Amino acid sequence: MQLAFVLYKYFPFGGLQRDFMRIAQVCQARGHSIRVYTLIWEGDVPSGFEVVVAPVKAFSNHRRNEKFTAWIEADLAKRPVDRVVGFNKMPGLDVYYAADPCFEDKAQTLRNPLYRFFSRYQHFAAYERAVFSPAVGTEILMISDVQLPLFTKHYRTPLERFHMLPPGISPDRRAPPNAAEVRAEFRDEFKLSDDDLLLVQIGSGFITKGVDRSIRAVAALPPALKSRARLMVIGQDDPASFQRLARSLGVADQVEFLTGRSDVPRFLLGADLLVHPAYNENTGTVLLEALVAGLPVLVTDVCGYAHYISEADCGLVVPSPFDQKVLNKMLADMLNNVELRQSWKLNALRFADQEDLYSLPERAADVILGAHL
Repeated sequence: MQLAFVLYKYFPFGGLQRDFMRIAQVCQARGHSIRVYTLIWEGDVPSGFEVVVAPVKAFSNHRRNEKFTAWIEADLAKRPVDRVVGFNKMPGLDVYYAADPCFEDKAQTLRNPLYRFFSRYQHFAAYERAVFSPAVGTEILMISDVQLPLFTKHYRTPLERFHMLPPGISPDRRAPPNAAEVRAEFRDEFKLSDDDLLLVQIGSGFITKGVDRSIRAVAALPPALKSRARLMVIGQDDPASFQRLARSLGVADQVEFLTGRSDVPRFLLGADLLVHPAYNENTGTVLLEALVAGLPVLVTDVCGYAHYISEADCGLVVPSPFDQKVLNKMLADMLNNVELRQSWKLNALRFADQEDLYSLPERAADVILGAHL
């Protein structure tokens, strides 16, 4: 079959983008042809992929999206495909990969009612409705069971159109046999002593991920712990406002920002704790990447995958409603107890051996290539 995959932007370090790539490569490995429509492509093009960067520009994102949709429709009319698979909400999809939370629910619960009179709202609401309306036949690949009842509440989408997927953690995130050696080399490279406490926060979109909360928690540590703590934030975003926050709190020398990179597994093995106090998060793949690497996790309960941290007993989950003081205390308690961190590590590695945390790409490909479409 000829498959078309659609996403607004591809870059190698985004969670949605990595899921797209692995799903598309599984479909390709099963003998199908891959065409990708996008507005921006950063990074290498896999062998055999046809990447089409649409020549579309506009002053606003929603107008750009509309022109992009129209451009794709025109190209597909000339060069038809067997399936159209979208990684962003838009009309005309056979399959949608639900990486983003329910827009309508956020608009009704988190926004001023006047927001719904703006053209931006009307665009994104229409594009979400084009996927979830009972009147269309789009099959939906779900990665968060938290979001499913929200979509059905707002759109009455038939349940048979939803396909719940397991997580899709890449095997290269698992702790290798020489994990201790990798850790030692990493800490030597970054000049970390055995007594230093390295916290990592990984993910693009620093505001949503709660980087401000992490910086405040480091600044609030008791002096004996704070002097040993170092926070590395890895992701594609502008760190300027967070660097100013760190300076204002007196921890600028202990907070370092790194752009997205391909050697994240080394950081997971070299660190002492993953912090992820997100404001909202559909899933939180990095939580499971830390888990399979044996790295304890401190996460807010709004993240879709936070329940795995509780089930594996490999860290702490900050309850809602969020309280910065609770996060501060949890962080201090975790850093202050090396025996408990070691126990969490062993629990995580045991859980990683027993649970299916890996087969998302294969299961997604089963739906995309399924005869029922």
